[in-house]
Amino acid sequence: MSSSKNSRKTTSAAKPLLISAGVALAAVTLGLVSWQATAPAEQDSGSAGSAPAASAPREDTSAALKALARREAGDKLALGRADAPVVLIEYSDFKCGYCGKFARDTEPELVKKYVDRGTLRIEWRNFPIFGAESEAAARAAWAAGQQDRFAAFHSAAYADGSKEKGFAEPRLLELAREAGVPDLDRFKADMAGEQAAAALKKDQEEGYRIGVTSTPSFLVNGRPIAGAQPLGAFTAAIAQAEAAAKP
Repeated sequence: MSSSKNSRKTTSAAKPLLISAGVALAAVTLGLVSWQATAPAEQDSGSAGSAPAASAPREDTSAALKALARREAGDKLALGRADAPVVLIEYSDFKCGYCGKFARDTEPELVKKYVDRGTLRIEWRNFPIFGAESEAAARAAWAAGQQDRFAAFHSAAYADGSKEKGFAEPRLLELAREAGVPDLDRFKADMAGEQAAAALKKDQEEGYRIGVTSTPSFLVNGRPIAGAQPLGAFTAAIAQAEAAAKP
């Protein structure tokens, strides 16, 4: 897949915003490494493969990116303590094959090793870039989260072979049932509602503003990492961030 296709944006992409010089540099930094991650390689549809982790950004850029962590106690699309010393922000698309690889192979290990002991918080950002079904899945994930079933929906949607079935509404309802969403009528209403659209727009605007062009893309306390890299790339970044966060 060419990098231009991976860089495709949805029709709801945000208009350019005025941003600080530090964040402008971050856009270049993260955008460049994302492009490297999606350069010609053995990739399946809708995904960014492994690439070298971004070198640590300049101090002012890192601070601006680190500040993107919301740390909201009631965030339905987050896992881990709000006061965890390290926050991993993930910009992802349910139709992205390498996002699924990260969700199946790497994220569970990070949860066991770091989230469960209070070191790491994972904050999800819906970043659909592959058309209408990507956006529908993003809204459905948000709707499942309103009934505290985001994690279960996330697992079901990223199960091996799931994306090949598509994300039309009947399939999304099937995933909601599989995830144990208790009120399917509410789920359908939430999925189609203005709050879901606003939440999706907020995540998209944030990603575009800092230069995210492909999925999955990550920030670990402000340090960009692009692609479904091996577990060691994340453990190294988390260890470095944890050490830096100590007084």
